[in-house]
Amino acid sequence: MKKFLFFLVAPAALLVSFTSMPDHVSFTGDWKLNEGKSELGDFGARFAATAIKIDQKADAITIARTRPGRNGGDPTTTSVTLTFDGKETETTGFGNSKTKSTAKWSDDGQTFTINSTTSFERDGQTSEFKGTETWTLKDGALSIVSVNSSPRGETTIKAVYDK
Repeated sequence: MKKFLFFLVAPAALLVSFTSMPDHVSFTGDWKLNEGKSELGDFGARFAATAIKIDQKADAITIARTRPGRNGGDPTTTSVTLTFDGKETETTGFGNSKTKSTAKWSDDGQTFTINSTTSFERDGQTSEFKGTETWTLKDGALSIVSVNSSPRGETTIKAVYDK
């Protein structure tokens, strides 16, 4: 009787375990900023990535962002690899700032969210910036909505990228 019950229940449990895993949208590719479709505002136009190269695997995503150079200088590219297990990744940026980031998929696997906190010191004072990026694909375009908060207030930027 125990064997019969096992053979009856095991296939159903196996089926549920496979059907409950969502298919994640793939952001892999080389993306270029479409300024005409973006809502960058005054602040975002200076700092939005003009190009993003993404390599997405089952357990992690590597994001390389190219931004305009400061004061007309050469563009700079920064790269980060984030895991999908909720583990925090720390990177060092401009002026030795430290950014801690985590990545998470929506339950349906169609939206990707990056939460980050950047800390830096200037004149003995420590400042902190918090940001949330929400990534989606719509009509073949990558949309990244960034909400950033700092001691100066909150800004929202919508950057749209085409392949």
